[in-house]
Amino acid sequence: QLHLVESGGGLVQPGGSLRLSCAASGIIFRFNPMGWYRQAPGKQRELVASITSSGGSTNYADSVKGRFTISRDNAKNTVYLQMNSLKPEDTAVYYCNTKPPSGDFWGQGTQVTVSS
Repeated sequence: QLHLVESGGGLVQPGGSLRLSCAASGIIFRFNPMGWYRQAPGKQRELVASITSSGGSTNYADSVKGRFTISRDNAKNTVYLQMNSLKPEDTAVYYCNTKPPSGDFWGQGTQVTVSS
C-alpha cells in the first residue's frame, strides 16, 4: 500500500527558510514523478513544484520560482522542497503527491506558517 509522509513544516519569519521532506513507501519510487502542492485557507489546492522520476526536469509555479527548489533522493525514497525567502502568502498546508497507474495519492500534509 502506498504511503506518503510529509515532515518539516513549522512557523518561520518572513525571509526565512524551511525544508520539507516527503518519504514514500509502497511504490517503486524511482519510477514515479512527484509533486508538491499547497492549500491556503479558503483557496484551492495548487501545484507548487514537480519533478520527473529521474529528477532531471522540474517545474515551478510562477509564485515560487527562484525561491523554492524541488529535489529527490531515489535511494532514500524521498522528495524534498527547499523553501527560501518565505513570504506570508506562502502560508498553507503543503502536500506531497504522486500519480502512479494505480491512482492519485496524497500525504497528510504539513503546515507552513510564515509570520512575524
